[in-house]
Amino acid sequence: MYAVEQYARAHIVTDTADSAEDEHRAVPVALRYDPESDPPQVRITLPGPKEWVFARELLEQGLRVPASSGDVRVWPCGRVQAVLEFHSPKGVAVVQLDAKTLIRFLRRTYTAATPVAH
Repeated sequence: MYAVEQYARAHIVTDTADSAEDEHRAVPVALRYDPESDPPQVRITLPGPKEWVFARELLEQGLRVPASSGDVRVWPCGRVQAVLEFHSPKGVAVVQLDAKTLIRFLRRTYTAATPVAH
């Protein structure tokens, strides 16, 4: 088993962006899954750095239908995008990512979690 880390670009779609220009700017995000330290969880790090940890199952479900758990909400946006909404005491961060990126990441997490037979 090994950790999976994937970098992607996301668009900030929240009204807390500093300007209309910031709102449409692509920002780097890191997706991480470590089956040895925290098997059912994924981590998403946004610039700031801000990191959210939540169930991998929530990400899977949110790609098909709106889903939420605690401070995290995920829902499909059209056929090719997904929206992730993160709530914290400092406000709400809403980002939009390509669904293909998230699907590829999830597939890799299942490969990483499968023990290799010898």
